[in-house]
Amino acid sequence: MKSLICPTCGCSLVRLGVSREAAAHAQYGGTEHLFCCEGCREIFASDPERYLEQVRNVVVCPVCLGEKPVAVTVAVEYEGTVVQL
Repeated sequence: MKSLICPTCGCSLVRLGVSREAAAHAQYGGTEHLFCCEGCREIFASDPERYLEQVRNVVVCPVCLGEKPVAVTVAVEYEGTVVQL
């Protein structure tokens, strides 16, 4: 399961304590995106492709909840699922 990342600021919603229900929501390109706040949702609307490109290869470490580029993570298999640390 991929952790939720605000596509505008790149923050982990889990780290910020923002639940799926409390997150700001927007549809773009047939996909629902979740944001840490309404401000980020509004900014995203100005140039969605730019913001999506910036977080395209960012994951949240399930151990420290830090946001990291996939290129600097280590892939570990856990119970049949590959997890990026």
